[in-house]
Amino acid sequence: MELRPLGRTGLSISPIVFGGNVFGWTADEKTSFDLLDQFFGAGFNTIDTADVYSKWVPGHVGGESEVVIGNWLKRGSVSRDKAVIVTKVGHPSMSDDKLKARWIVKAAEDSLKRLKTDYIDVYLSHFPDDSTPHEETLGAYQKLKEEGKIRAVAAPTTAPSS
Repeated sequence: MELRPLGRTGLSISPIVFGGNVFGWTADEKTSFDLLDQFFGAGFNTIDTADVYSKWVPGHVGGESEVVIGNWLKRGSVSRDKAVIVTKVGHPSMSDDKLKARWIVKAAEDSLKRLKTDYIDVYLSHFPDDSTPHEETLGAYQKLKEEGKIRAVAAPTTAPSS
């Protein structure tokens, strides 16, 4: 599999990214592990998830996908440095604070615990947040980056359509 550079992040990702919103929802843990094993076995290396996955399911609180991915990583079939993990923060259903610094830092800590890792490869703003100054959001990301908790930051360029 030919990996591709992700901008100027220093990360290289596969041309296909596995969307993890099904983990802990329509794919139970065993099925999710099998899917991830096959995906990585085929040479791919990038998984996308979010702190909100699968909050929309009755009885779920969000983060279920990250828990499954964390359990899979802990199992050790793929070493952590071979997996590029992208997760998101700032979905409006998770907090009114969306992209406020205090929420980003708390959400990152929670994601790290669920993912059972000490760093997130790409931390992505799930949605724009016009109520928070960009400097505040970027400052929180910079702090997490300096602490080694995230390697790169990404943001949407447009708001979701209604």
